Amino acid sequence: MTALPLVSAQSAPRDGDLVAAVGRDDLEALGKLFERYEPLLRRYFGRLGVAPGDVDDVIQAVFLEVMRAAERYDSQYSVKSWLCGIATIMARRHHRSLARWTARMAAWAGVETKDAIATPYEIVEHDQAARILERALAGLSEKKREVFVLVTLEGLSGEEAARALGVPLKTVWTRLHYARRELRAALEQSS
Repeated sequence: MTALPLVSAQSAPRDGDLVAAVGRDDLEALGKLFERYEPLLRRYFGRLGVAPGDVDDVIQAVFLEVMRAAERYDSQYSVKSWLCGIATIMARRHHRSLARWTARMAAWAGVETKDAIATPYEIVEHDQAARILERALAGLSEKKREVFVLVTLEGLSGEEAARALGVPLKTVWTRLHYARRELRAALEQSS
């Protein structure tokens, strides 16, 4: 395990240096990455519809994957977009796993899966405007919601979002266009 190079009290290690250190099994560097990016990931997962009780587990899965993938990190891209890409994969896995589990439990109980579980957006208690926006976001397809959240709410560039999601840049702009159109229509309909 190689420790991070000494830095002055005024400067902190750069994100890319932390990922490189994680690639050398430096757990302190992993902790620093966690401290920097856990709030962003928590927000991102909430916006993607991961239930609040599951967010910690999915964040842990992201950082376990970071440990495995750090050696393959390409430093020409931002760590933020790289982490968001990993987070997107983990959110998709979580949703698929939850859907399979729900279907198994519903089949066992003899219940139709449509009404078995309320979405996280239906149970969150915020003011009326937040509930309307959350419902509109939940109405987007998973792929449109991912692009909208990354670009509009998390501030990634189109290029960073494309890299994070593993899709062409034009696909990002197309999904974003339709996501905005659908959100606008849903918001106009509810007012």
